[in-house]
Amino acid sequence: MTANGDDPVRRPRKPWPEKRKGPVLLRRDQVETSTTDQRLLDTTGPTDWLHTDPWRVLRITSEFVEGFGALAELPTAISVFGSARTPVGSPEYEAGVQIGRALAEAGYAVITGGGPGAMEAANKGATEAGGLSVGLGIELPFEQGLNEYVDLGLNFRYFFVRKTMFVKYAQGFVVLPGGLGTLDELFEALTLVQTKKVTRFPVVLFGSAYWGGLVEWLKSTLVAQGKANPADLELFHVTDDVSEVLKVLDAARGPKGTPA
Repeated sequence: MTANGDDPVRRPRKPWPEKRKGPVLLRRDQVETSTTDQRLLDTTGPTDWLHTDPWRVLRITSEFVEGFGALAELPTAISVFGSARTPVGSPEYEAGVQIGRALAEAGYAVITGGGPGAMEAANKGATEAGGLSVGLGIELPFEQGLNEYVDLGLNFRYFFVRKTMFVKYAQGFVVLPGGLGTLDELFEALTLVQTKKVTRFPVVLFGSAYWGGLVEWLKSTLVAQGKANPADLELFHVTDDVSEVLKVLDAARGPKGTPA
């Protein structure tokens, strides 16, 4: 950060390959071409997985243990999702900053995927407001790394472990415009609320112009064809107003539930 609070000039991309594998940083010749998730789900590779899967279970367990240990004492928190491709300085980025700031000022910790774009924006707003800014990163074929506004950061190998942390330690979701990863997180949250796996869990979609087409499709196709109930459309709230985001979250705010 510069003295006036602006972002510094971004540094050029490193001239060497770099990748995170859980907590491990790999560079140059140590960088692998596949991810831990990919190797877990691969059914076309060698059969040595028959002998290594039991050890993977221990690694998966260790990720849960590390996550639970690091996040167990978080204050009331909100998970904020959105595209890693959101440009710095764009209206969507600035909205993310405003939302992160408003959440922190209201006493919430802010949890994101820890990457760039909308995630960075929410972390930035929370940090600038003096709140707790959390980033839950994931091992990907392309290196992202945790953004500079994360105060408490964890890197995960497995998506399903990371998703558990997003839900277990948050009391609601705010979803900014995003791509396939954001949609995945959104519909997983809605499914958990619909099936009552989580309770007192508001989901707010920010940006009516962006989400309008999806909402209309849910109404005109899913509900119209009987593949979802009309009441399912009440599982989320769409708004363009940061103050309304806080109003929806505060209405559902309460003590943490019992451990899963």
